[in-house]
Amino acid sequence: MSRRYVDLSMTLSNDVVSDPPFMKPEITYQMHADTRDELKSFFPGTDIDNMRGGEPFCAAEWIRLTTHSGTHVDAPWHYHPTQDSKLESGPRPSQTIDQMPLEWFFNPGVKLDFRDRLDGYVVTARDIEEQLQAIGHELQPLDIVLVNTSAGKALADEDPRYVSRGVGVGYEATMYLLECGVRVTGTDAWSWDAPFIHTKARVEETGDPKLIWEGHRAGIDIGYCHIEKMHNLEAIPATGFMVSCFPHKIKDASAGWTRAVAIFDE
Repeated sequence: MSRRYVDLSMTLSNDVVSDPPFMKPEITYQMHADTRDELKSFFPGTDIDNMRGGEPFCAAEWIRLTTHSGTHVDAPWHYHPTQDSKLESGPRPSQTIDQMPLEWFFNPGVKLDFRDRLDGYVVTARDIEEQLQAIGHELQPLDIVLVNTSAGKALADEDPRYVSRGVGVGYEATMYLLECGVRVTGTDAWSWDAPFIHTKARVEETGDPKLIWEGHRAGIDIGYCHIEKMHNLEAIPATGFMVSCFPHKIKDASAGWTRAVAIFDE
């Protein structure tokens, strides 16, 4: 039996379309010769030019970014200061990314395909039920549910409109997943919720600010994590794979970067 790996993470670069300008990463590349003085500081008085291979020395990079740059896992702390108000244990302080249980991040994956829905559409619980029926899957606790949207192709095409592309998952639909025992979800869109440009129109139309970040804020009732800005969901089937998406461990942080990967036994 062979094993296949599909990368579900975007590539981080200076010219990504995956963020608005104020959130774009800044990567400074040091070529091999640029680090000569740094290396000499560790070996004062040594002729490092005669080390094995001689010049060049070692390449390196300096990066300025947020914990929400690139493919990342949001922790409950990102959504609200408290979580789990609807659990029997009652509300408690929200977990930060370094406090998340590792057992959440390597589990069977389920892909729901909403690429046919218009940008800004808000997925309902009924939509999820219909998708699950169509693929013949009954959700199990700790399944990792991934949502494939039109934003996936926009990212692949380097479409500058990426941030406004894709569907969102509303409060009702998110709670449906959480009440089934799901604790990690993911999307190839910029946000688990509908893009802000579409949410803004709905809020102006209805006057209801509770529509802002409604899917995120389901975490107030049941704490969960979601992965944003995933990539290549089109390359995986609806079921039959594992997802590895361990977040980087950053003290007291609201999110951590991940190299999300789908793993198949073939």
